[in-house]
Amino acid sequence: MSKDYYSVLGVNRTDDAATIKKAYRKLAQKYHPDKNPGDTKAEEKFKQITEAYAVLSDKDKRQQYDQYGDAGFHQRFSQEDIFRNMNMGDIFGSFGGGGGRGAEDIFSHLFGGGGMRGNRAPAKGQDYSMQISIPFRLAVQGGERRIDYQNDGKIEQIKVRIPAGIEKGSKLRVSGKGGLNPAGGLPGDLYLQVDIEPDPIFTRDGRDLLVKAEIPYSGICLGTSIEVPTLDTPKRVKVPAGMQPGQKIRLRGYGVTASGKRPAGDLYAVIEVVVPNQLTTEQKKLLEQLKAVDL
Repeated sequence: MSKDYYSVLGVNRTDDAATIKKAYRKLAQKYHPDKNPGDTKAEEKFKQITEAYAVLSDKDKRQQYDQYGDAGFHQRFSQEDIFRNMNMGDIFGSFGGGGGRGAEDIFSHLFGGGGMRGNRAPAKGQDYSMQISIPFRLAVQGGERRIDYQNDGKIEQIKVRIPAGIEKGSKLRVSGKGGLNPAGGLPGDLYLQVDIEPDPIFTRDGRDLLVKAEIPYSGICLGTSIEVPTLDTPKRVKVPAGMQPGQKIRLRGYGVTASGKRPAGDLYAVIEVVVPNQLTTEQKKLLEQLKAVDL
């Protein structure tokens, strides 16, 4: 089920940490379980605002949530991840129940979680990192990638979901694929650092794509129509007379694929004038005539 953490807390995406905390505390005063004993609706609301605050109050988690949207974020973060390293006393305290053991009891009751002892997550194994290179179009459109991963001397194939629009240098988290914990705790995670291979046709500018559109001189002067390659099938577009080299024709929605709350980007055909390496006798004659009339 989709969750909009900003709407849950009644804040804007541009609000700072202090505003988000103030909004959470106001709602928590209203829906805190100690003030609404036996009220399951209030309890559910308190769970929702607390989860939203746990994400939006953490700079790194908030950045991931904004970048990948709700669905992408929850593919990377379990509920345990959301509350990891959070100060339970800070979240649950000061509303009549206090911090310390009371905060842990509230957390355990609401989220079914023991294991947050001392406001810390259970011990985990070591996290590993690995660099992967993915095709340009996979990065732009999103999809799945199988990678060979060696861990403890064994090679296994891991299926990784690539979110549409992922940037070079981004990290993907694969839960539980890190080092084992000799004490019997949870295994660590595997972080994949993403490199993106260049494409022979397209370049990228944020969520927009750029492609060269080569047009003969006559087409620039008189206007013409051309086929522009897209990520799918080519599209025929009109080139108005008098366009200058370097100007762009926009194809709305043909850029980076939409992902989460991020709309699709656009595709821009960048005008380039084709200058022939050699001219026929007839072409030279015609150009001489154009030159005579200052064209």
